[in-house]
Amino acid sequence: MKVAIVGGGIIGLTTALQLNRELRNAEVTVLASDFNDTVSHVAAGLFRVGSSYSGPTEEITRDWLRDSYTYYDDIRKSHEASSAGITAISGYMFANSSPETVKSHWMEDLVPIYRRVTDEEFQLVEEENGTKLIVKKVDSLRELVYDWDLIINCTGLGARYLCNDRYLVPMRGQVLKVKAPWMKTFFYGEIDTYIIPGFNGVVTLGGSRYFGSENTKLCPYESKAIRERCENLLPSLKKAELVKEEVGLRPHREKNVRVEVEHIVNGFSKAILVHNYGHGGYGVCTAPGTAKYAVQLAKEMHKSSTAKL
Repeated sequence: MKVAIVGGGIIGLTTALQLNRELRNAEVTVLASDFNDTVSHVAAGLFRVGSSYSGPTEEITRDWLRDSYTYYDDIRKSHEASSAGITAISGYMFANSSPETVKSHWMEDLVPIYRRVTDEEFQLVEEENGTKLIVKKVDSLRELVYDWDLIINCTGLGARYLCNDRYLVPMRGQVLKVKAPWMKTFFYGEIDTYIIPGFNGVVTLGGSRYFGSENTKLCPYESKAIRERCENLLPSLKKAELVKEEVGLRPHREKNVRVEVEHIVNGFSKAILVHNYGHGGYGVCTAPGTAKYAVQLAKEMHKSSTAKL
C-alpha cells in the first residue's frame, strides 16, 4: 500500500511512525512545504491538556490521552530518552482566582500524582525508518489520489484551504528561551504563564494565545510582558540570560480535534482519506494518541473496502 501523509509537523511525523509500526509493508511518504518552519518547533512540550481539549466523544478523548502518555512514558524509560528530549518532571499549577481555573479533569486519573498543593508549597512562589520526506506544496488532496492508496491529512491550519474547514482558527503564541539551569520543576499559572525546564539548562517562558491572529513577527512588548509575569512568579528568573524568542500559530479547531476517515475520488481513482488535525496548543502532547486512532481508522476502512471487493 502506498501512503501519503500531508503535513510535516508533530502530527504528521508521529502518524508516519505509527503507520510504520502497524502497516509494515506500506510505502510511506510525508509531503510538506517545509519541515523546519512549523509550529511544532516552537512548542514548549509540556504534557498538559486543558479542560477545553476535545475529541468526538469523551471515551475517545481519554483513549487519545492515555495512549499519548504511555507513548512518551515508554520513551522516557528507554535509552533514547535523552536524545528524544523526554524526561519526567514535577511541577505546580497556580491560580489567583480559583483552583478550578487551572484544574483539568483529563489529567486527574492519568498522571502518577495530581493533587492540590499544600500550604507549604504555596510559599514556593510569589505573585523513523523507511519513510520518505519530500518537500512539496500540495494544492489539493485530490491530486494525490492517482499515486497513493491512503492519504492522511495532518496539515493543521493548511486544512482551512485543503478542506475548506471554517472551524479552524490560528492561535498565535510567543515564548522565550532562557538559560536557567537551577530550574528543576515546572510552574504553570494563570494568563497563560508557564515556566518549563528543558535539557541543557534551557527553560521555556510563556506564553500567549491570540485567537485569529496571523502575525508571526516577534513582539517586544509581548516578550516583556511574558518575562515580567514569569519573574513575578519566580524572582530568580531575573538573572536568567535570554537565549532566543519564538512565535508560532497553533491550529485551533473550535468544534473539536478532527480525526475522521472517508473516501476521496478523482476521476476513476479512489483512495482512503484520514483527517488528523486541529490539535490547537496540544499537538505535541496528544500526537501519539490521535496518530494511533487515525491509523486504526485507516485499517478498518481498508479492511471494509477489501471485504466488499
